Amino acid sequence: MIILEATVITAGYSKLDILKEVGIRVRDGEIVSIIGPNGAGKSTLLKTIFGLLKPRHGRVMLQNRDITGWSPDKIVKEGISYVPQVDNIFTSLTIEENLEMGAFIRRDDFSGRLAEIYDLFPMLAERKKQKAGQLSGGQRQMVAMGRALMLDPQVLLLDEPSAGLAPNLAAMIFDKIKAINKTGVSMIIVEQNAREALKMAHHGYVLAMGKNVLDDSGKALLTNKEVGKLYLGG
Repeated sequence: MIILEATVITAGYSKLDILKEVGIRVRDGEIVSIIGPNGAGKSTLLKTIFGLLKPRHGRVMLQNRDITGWSPDKIVKEGISYVPQVDNIFTSLTIEENLEMGAFIRRDDFSGRLAEIYDLFPMLAERKKQKAGQLSGGQRQMVAMGRALMLDPQVLLLDEPSAGLAPNLAAMIFDKIKAINKTGVSMIIVEQNAREALKMAHHGYVLAMGKNVLDDSGKALLTNKEVGKLYLGG
């Protein structure tokens, strides 16, 4: 079942179109990875889906409901959470306070959900009273993902989750992404580490110059010679 679909999206900044009739679809329970060169429009697509940018053309559908141009606060309530690449935690707050901020629109008892996040990220439980600003890059990323999961989203958008991380920390984040997906959360990941992104992906999209270039299963894209030459280093 298709849970999220963006069709013929044209969007950008000021009068400049970054995306030009881009399309993507996510089936229930899938990890979808988006790869491509810098400036291809990958992050712009996530921002458009999440309502941070309004498309000039095209539609965003969530479970057959048109959410095109909705504000982020409405989109969050419909079941989409977003983790930006930078400025994705409150450094002056503790880990636990960051997670509680993720549940800001909940009016029920979210203690059970908090316990689930701690089960998923044991390190956060061990250091829950520590200020988030004192954490390493990988730990901060776990806080950001945990906070986004506090609303129990149907779809999680991740923008460059491994950016700036050492290889061992990046590997840890990729493992957490797979663990999150196993809980039933559908995911769209923009990631410069194209090889690892496609290894995780049920389906992948290649963007270049703001346009769809190719899409296929993650496994098929990994073995595609053109994709390997341009984006996988060989």
